[in-house]
Parts: sequence; structure tokens; C-alpha cells
Amino acid sequence: MRITPVPVLFLAPATPSLFVAASEEQCYGFTPMPSVSTYLGATLQYSTAERICCENHVYAEFRGYLAAPEVDFFGRLDPTVETVFYDSVCGIPLFIAPRGRSFAEFQEESLNHGWPSFRPEELVSENVIIHDDGRMESICLTHLGHNLPDDRDRYCIDLVCMAGEPLSPDDERVKILSQIHESAIHCDRA
Repeated sequence: MRITPVPVLFLAPATPSLFVAASEEQCYGFTPMPSVSTYLGATLQYSTAERICCENHVYAEFRGYLAAPEVDFFGRLDPTVETVFYDSVCGIPLFIAPRGRSFAEFQEESLNHGWPSFRPEELVSENVIIHDDGRMESICLTHLGHNLPDDRDRYCIDLVCMAGEPLSPDDERVKILSQIHESAIHCDRA
């Protein structure tokens, strides 16, 4: 399997409680990046991203949104490579999939549950907070979805909240990263 190198922002690990204490305002007052509405060439509803990712801790996009004709999530992914999925607000990597399973298994599980479904080996754990009640958010305080375990952890994630892209160094959203941790660094991942 070929892994495509992508530039990403990595954050030095820290405890989730440090991040939650840094700001009570969801998404640090930012909204999803405009490119969410054309993620992978699909047509995603920006208003859904704004409502689900930054104004919510409970609700989700509708079940099966990833398979809607205007979205066709799996039809837009390259099944021969791992894909990095980024936070829709601050552009940090959240998941790398498929990892530890085939593309077909990733697709089948996600379509069966109605949301992109990730497993622990696909999680970029230093960038995601999993609360005791199963609610998941990024360290940028973007609502992501929920951990709904079956025989092991299964992360059902709202597509609109993981439809971001890496930030350029001059993007004003980089302010979020500096609010989270002083040692946010920019590097290339191979």
C-alpha cells in the first residue's frame, strides 16, 4: 500500500484537560473553513458543518449523509492509499485510514453505521479528546462525533467535521494552535 506524503501540523502531546481549560468557546470562536463545502469535490452543506462542528455537543449530520449522491464519500477516495482526514476548523490531522484493515472493510463498516467509522489504529490520538460519555472533539474544540464501541472502540465521525485541510502558516486559524499549545510546529510527514 502506498502512503501519499502530506504536509501536516503536529502538536506536542499534552493532557486533554489542558486544552479544555484553555477555552470554553467551542472551536475557539472560529467556524469551519470555507473549503468544507467542496471537500473532495463533493457538495457539503456549510451550514451543517457550522451547526454540527461548532455549535453542538450532541447532534450529528443525518445518518447516511456520506452516501448521499452529492457527497458520495467513498467514491471520492483513492482505495489504494491511506487518506489523512483533517479537522474542519483548525486543519490538524485526526484520522488516517484505512489502517489495519482494507478499504472495503472501512467502507462497509462506515456505510453500515451511517457515518465514517474509524478504529483506534486510525486515530491521531494526540489531537482528539474522547470524553467519558463517548463524545469526541478535537483539541481545537471542534465536535467530531462519538465513540460507539462494539467489540472495541469505534469512532463514528461527522463527515463535515473531518473535511478540513492543513493550514498554511499565514492562515489566521493558526491562532487556534497557538492558543492550544505554545509548541505547535509545522513539519512534513512522509
